[in-house]
Amino acid sequence: MADLKSKSEYEKYAIRQPDTTLFPKIKGREPVMTYLNDNLFPGVPYHIDMSFITSVPEPHIFEHAIDYDRIYIFWSTDHKNPQLLGATIECYIGGYRSEFSNTTSLFIPRGVRFGPVSWLRVNRPHIMMEFILGTGDSSILKKSGMFDPKEGPPQRADDINYEQYIIRSPLREAGNPMQAPFRMYPTMTYMSSRQCKASNTYIEFGYIWDIVEPHLPRMTHFDFDEIVLHFGSDPDNPTSLGAHMRFDVGRDKLEFDSNFCVWLPRGLSHGPILWYDIKRPFIEMAIMLGAGTVEEYADDANFEDDVR
Repeated sequence: MADLKSKSEYEKYAIRQPDTTLFPKIKGREPVMTYLNDNLFPGVPYHIDMSFITSVPEPHIFEHAIDYDRIYIFWSTDHKNPQLLGATIECYIGGYRSEFSNTTSLFIPRGVRFGPVSWLRVNRPHIMMEFILGTGDSSILKKSGMFDPKEGPPQRADDINYEQYIIRSPLREAGNPMQAPFRMYPTMTYMSSRQCKASNTYIEFGYIWDIVEPHLPRMTHFDFDEIVLHFGSDPDNPTSLGAHMRFDVGRDKLEFDSNFCVWLPRGLSHGPILWYDIKRPFIEMAIMLGAGTVEEYADDANFEDDVR
């Protein structure tokens, strides 16, 4: 991977190098790569970490709770079968046991006990994303007890339907059909207020495997903040994007060949997005904060189609 870091004043919005020092080493789940928090971008009220799961993690995630909403996504590294996770996972939300073997997302409301999360089997590497809304202070996870073993299985203390927080299959509602030969179309929506009424965050993502034409134009969102992630699919090279691409921020050209996360406060333009070379499929993910549906997301997208 080349040193593509620019001297642009907007370079600060792009996190190229993850922090891998925040969490203990976990066999089968290392490194844990933090791509957004208030150390990487001062003042940002979010935390995002990513990790490849290559074998049954030891230790697993123990029961814990924090005072912020969270979203977890477990997704496949197989772009041809993107909903086939390649693993079977058991997890508890509020003492309610669930199990899944497909690409799945979870919404964990603030204060709700989460865990243990145990991998019953891992047949193929997959990716886990942890997203905290409302704080960029990553230290709350260490203090939560998620790394501290507990005795016995968790017990239910209420009759809440926790299945409502589990999204086992995506909506297929976003994307450009003209790009279908080069990338996933429609993309997969794995969080929205339609799927989970408690969430007001919209998340859609999909694999890209070839040079995309037409490219994505420059756009600006004036009502919502956004986070955009590009993440590779190679567990042997976990920070490698597998591609060389351009992603403009604030009208300055930025280039990337490693995984990256871009923090886009409302009003900051981004794009066009162009691809120069693709060696391996990778994920492009858009997170729209406060926009619960694709319509809210799309209505706030102001395009400049003539920029290249």
